[in-house]
Amino acid sequence: MNHAFVKAITEAGYTAESLAGKLGLHPKTVARWAHPGHIPQSRHRATVAELLERDVDALWPDIVKRREPVWFRPWVDIEREATTLRAFQLAWVPGLLQTEAYARATLTGGTLTAETMDELTDARLSRQAILHRERSPLLVAVLDEGVLRRRVGGSRALMAAQLGHLLACAELPNVQLHIVPADAPSYPGLDGPFVIADLAEGARVAHVDGPAQAQILDRPSDLVNLERRWERIRGEALPRGRTLDLLREAAASWT
Repeated sequence: MNHAFVKAITEAGYTAESLAGKLGLHPKTVARWAHPGHIPQSRHRATVAELLERDVDALWPDIVKRREPVWFRPWVDIEREATTLRAFQLAWVPGLLQTEAYARATLTGGTLTAETMDELTDARLSRQAILHRERSPLLVAVLDEGVLRRRVGGSRALMAAQLGHLLACAELPNVQLHIVPADAPSYPGLDGPFVIADLAEGARVAHVDGPAQAQILDRPSDLVNLERRWERIRGEALPRGRTLDLLREAAASWT
């Protein structure tokens, strides 16, 4: 329990329902902020702190300890509040499903120091806690088959372990995994990866990778286009049983 937040909300004379009314959010969203690992999205933090007459870092000290890049933190906040995440990946295993070795291998080859690489790897792995908490989001991940066939890092064993981890994740009740096979014709996923997040209060936002920087989109027109892309990509993907068969075959090919 986040006792600092519970004490502050009580002393300010609010309940989860009344504070949610002030913010235009669902009461369940506000109630979750009293539990470890649940932090308001960046656009709400300052307002909540002002209403409760506290500093943000006094209410949620975990913010100070965060290691992910500053530009990526708004999306991490969204992941924590999401009820459903629909992710398409063309080149990599999604970060929420990566092993430590695979995550570290994706960061090598640049100009990062060893300390920075450790911090970024730890930050990526810590995000995976949302898949194992009591109220975990439903993650529907669609991957291009090339993700399974392209070696990341210098070891075949690394890839075998990563695909074995994917098989284990696919057994979680809140994870659905699908593969677009290599023999699929040209499809909209070739335009690049993205994630669509549904939030508890009914909002919907998306994260879209780009060559320079990622974007968080919430305009209805953008979301409609991504929804259409998602449905067409999902239509090319294999059903769960055939996906697992393909995953097992690909994992065996790396051993």
